[in-house]
Parts: sequence; C-alpha cells; structure tokens
Amino acid sequence: MMPSINERIELLRASFKSYHIAAFIIPTADPHLSEYTAGYWEVRKWISGFTGSAGTIIVLADKTGLWTDSRYFIQASEQLKDTEITLFKERLSETPTIDEFLIDNLKEGSSVGIDNRLFSASQIRQLKNVLDKRNIHLVNCLHIIDDIWKDRPTMPDSQPYIYEEKYAGQSTREKISVIRQQIEKSHADGLLLSALDEIAWTLNIRGNDVHCNPVVISFLLITKENVRLFISPNKLTDEVKSYLTSQGIDTSPYEEVYQQLKEIPQKAILVDADKVNDALFTALGSRAVPKESPVALLKAVRNEQEIKGIHAAMQRDGVAMVQFLKWLSEVVPLGEETELSIDKKLHEFRASKPLYMGESFDTIAGYDKHAAIVHYSATPESNIRIQQRGFLLLDSGAQYLDGTTDITRTIAMGPLSEDEKIDYTLILKGHIDLALSIFPAGTTGGQLDAFARMPIWRQHKNFLHGTGHGVGHFLSVHEGPQSIRMEQNRIPLLPGMIISNEPGIYIEGKHGIRTENLMMVRNDGEGMFGSYLKFETLTLCPISERGIIKEMLSQEEINWFNRYHKKVYALLSPELSNDERVWLRKATAEI
Repeated sequence: MMPSINERIELLRASFKSYHIAAFIIPTADPHLSEYTAGYWEVRKWISGFTGSAGTIIVLADKTGLWTDSRYFIQASEQLKDTEITLFKERLSETPTIDEFLIDNLKEGSSVGIDNRLFSASQIRQLKNVLDKRNIHLVNCLHIIDDIWKDRPTMPDSQPYIYEEKYAGQSTREKISVIRQQIEKSHADGLLLSALDEIAWTLNIRGNDVHCNPVVISFLLITKENVRLFISPNKLTDEVKSYLTSQGIDTSPYEEVYQQLKEIPQKAILVDADKVNDALFTALGSRAVPKESPVALLKAVRNEQEIKGIHAAMQRDGVAMVQFLKWLSEVVPLGEETELSIDKKLHEFRASKPLYMGESFDTIAGYDKHAAIVHYSATPESNIRIQQRGFLLLDSGAQYLDGTTDITRTIAMGPLSEDEKIDYTLILKGHIDLALSIFPAGTTGGQLDAFARMPIWRQHKNFLHGTGHGVGHFLSVHEGPQSIRMEQNRIPLLPGMIISNEPGIYIEGKHGIRTENLMMVRNDGEGMFGSYLKFETLTLCPISERGIIKEMLSQEEINWFNRYHKKVYALLSPELSNDERVWLRKATAEI
C-alpha cells in the first residue's frame, strides 16, 4: 500500500539522522534544471502530492513548507489540504523566502541536505552565502530519496531522432561553427551545455524523454577540438549514431559526464551558472568560466526557414481551433460536455493535421470558477460539465514538426455577469495595447509589460504571472532568454524572436480570463536615434466577441480587433468546409 503524504515525509525525516542533517530541500528540477521533468525526477510531486510545474519543498524535523508562485496558489491550497505541509505564496510581502525560513528555523551549526545535481550553480552559491553567515552547512545527500521511494519510475529511455534540416533551416555543423565563434570571442576553450532545448537545437535532434517536450536527456561539451554528447548508449539507434558521426560528434555514457569533466585538459569552459547544475560546475572546478550560454540567444532568433514553418504551423493550428470552436458551439447546448471531454475533442482535431507530433503542454480547460486556477488541470474528481453561462478558459498548444503553438481563448458559453464582461474587456484592451506596441531597438520585455497591465492596474487589479514567454521551434513551449514580465530582463527583444502576449485576471471562486496569442518581433523601419521594432501576431483564431463592452475600447483597439479577424478569415477560410467558413465568417464579423 502506498504511504500517505505525511507518511512519506516521515520516511524522509527518519533518514535525517544517518545523513546528519536537520532539513532537506526538494526543488522541482532534474539535472538539466528543466521546467518540466520526467517521472524519475518528480520527487517534489511524489512527496507532497502537489502537481504544479513549479515549487520547492523544505522538510524540517517538526514542519514542512511548500513555496510556489501565483499560478498555483489555489491549486496548491487544495492539494495540500489534508497534509502537514504549509503553503508559502511566493512574491507576497508576508511570505518568508526559503533562505529566511531556514535561518529562522534552524540552529547555528545545523546542516541542510540537498542533491546538488538538482540546483543550479548560482542557486547553491547564493544559498551558501546566506547560510554561511549563520554557520549552517549544505550536505550533499545523493541517495536519500532512492532509499525511501521504493516504486520510483525508471530513467527516461526514449530513442532520439534526427530533426531534418528542411525544418531546422540550418545544419548542425553550421550551428557548431557559430557556437565556436562565440567561444573564441569569450577567450575560452569550450562550452558545456546542460539545458535540453539548447542541446536538441544545436544537434538537430529531438526525442520523447520529457512529456510534451521533444528533448533528449543528455549533456553536450563543445570545445575547439571536438564535440562530445553524453547520452545513455542504449538510446542510440544505428541511424542516429551514423548521423552524429557524420556531424563530427563523439559520444560517452550519460553518467560519465561528471568524471570526464574533472579530467578534461581544457583550461576554460564556459558554463551558464543559472542553467548548469552545481555538480557539473563543481566537477570543472577552477576551469568553469561563468557566462550566459550563447545558444539561448542564437536559437531564439528564428531563421527564414523556421519563420516560414511557424506561419504554416499557425495556419494548421488555427484550422483545428476553428473546427473545435464550431463543434463546441453546437454541443454545449446539449449539456453533455465536460472539461475533460472537450480536452479530448480538441486533441482529436489537432491530431488530424499534417506534421502533428503531440501537445506542447497539458491543455488547461477551466470552466467557471476553475478558470481562476491559473494552471488548472481537470481530473476525474474535479471534472465539471460545461453549461450555457459564464466563461470557459482554454489554454492549449501543439507540437508540429515545423513549429510549436500556444494559444489561450476565454469563451463565453452564455449569459455573463457585468463583472465578467468588464474584466474580459479590460484583458482584451491590455492584449491589444501590447500587440500594437512600436518600440526602439534595444527595448526589453520588462519595458513593455505595463502596456498589457495598465487597463487592469487602473482598476487596482493585477496578475502575478509573466505577460510573455519565448516559445521554441518544435521544442519547449517556454523558452528564453526573452520575456515580458514585471521583473526586469536585460535581454532586448530582437527581430525574429517569438513571444507570447497573455495578460489575465483571476477572481478566486468566480472567474478567470486570459487571452493569448504568439507574436514575432519585426523591423518597423528607421526613426529618431535609430531603428524601431513592432510585433506581428502569429496566432490565427477568432477572439470571442461575446463579452466585449465595445464602449470601453478605443477606436484604435477596435480597428486592431477587426483587422485581426479579417486576417484570420482570409488565411483560414480556404482550408475549411462550407459550413466551417460560414461559422468563421460570423465569428470574425466586425464589431
């Protein structure tokens, strides 16, 4: 019989004595510091029962805490109800940081257990700087979880496959050549890559090791002399072995990376201290040169073939969305559909399209008050029927060979309250105002964030998640280095970058609203003091007209809305049946 959450915590505590620790920290991470992890590394989920994609657990001898961000406040409150775990809501003034919590609750001279493969080098150094002042030590406990998680899933073992150049737009040899130029500019001897999306992009390979993310568990070391991929040998097919050899890439077993890094002759290896785990950083010792990975920026700026591909993927995805929305409008009055059933139906429409490879993340289908749970995931226990009133929030996306999509629509199912209409229109205003932005080259996402928030700020409302994130090319749905959020990010927005536009508002127990399109940064010509940039909206799908209070929109916002719908109809209608075109014509009518 599987132990309860509290029993799992007690099993962990029982190990404290043998490891000589007074606390243990469990982050949401794998050795590659991925946002989404394979089952083998879902330790935080296993020990707490909390299923969100972000959070950190600290277990002490007499208390346990979970820290997570605003996307999961409501979800975490529900999932931790019958456990001893206290929820700490990040970024609220009354919430202690993890550092403060440890200092306040541990005696001087205590030791805190960690698995340093699951923390970035910068995280460990920051934590040490704080704890050292109180003579609190970090102790590496690599096998403490193995000792208590008896039915732990196995390591991911999917086989990688070659990502064709007709989709990638650039060969692996070309990419490595450019990366080596960056290494040379930094006066270094090599670069260590740990982020799975960066490795997949560099090598033009993809895989199925992480749910919804077409990546392969591996490490990559690029030096002036050679390129070495650390990967489990049994994962490599003859075809992939031959391909890697043809690209000048050697291989070594995955687990050997730590020992080989200790022995390499190169004197200066670039490592991104925010993306490389502390065990790797420590293995390199004085040869580690902390510097941001150049690959993140290289892959964020799309080449011409990738841009062509994402436009094609968006058109295909838009057709699937229109077919789904038409179906939804017809079946909701019958009263049989639920959050789970519409999720399944949307998957069917997308899966019927060419080049479809799966979902880019688990669909969020939140009806009524469930929409206020930012990253809600329906379960058989929570699943509710869609009724002819209120809002349905649908956040979904797909992986196609030629691009990754991510779209959110908040759909009026019937009569709405005045508050729902006001909030829906305010979010639409913020979405449009950001989409209309024109800005000088060198502008960062943080400088544009207020455009999306100002309409709700004026009502003393806000949302605590980011406004925009980068999206990979048949890769991870969340990728940097670009972002649009309240926190400053010094990376400027560059032509060819793709970023989401997704302001939202969430009223617990009532409703949640978010409107999301993906946009591409484009040149907008020269002007005073240099060149200017703008956004091109890529996503093609009607935005629900029901719920809009037209009088709240400016004429410029109305014009954008009508132009966008005209474009949606023009690009999608040729791919639709007569009935679907009739529906789309009505859904994209001018307001």
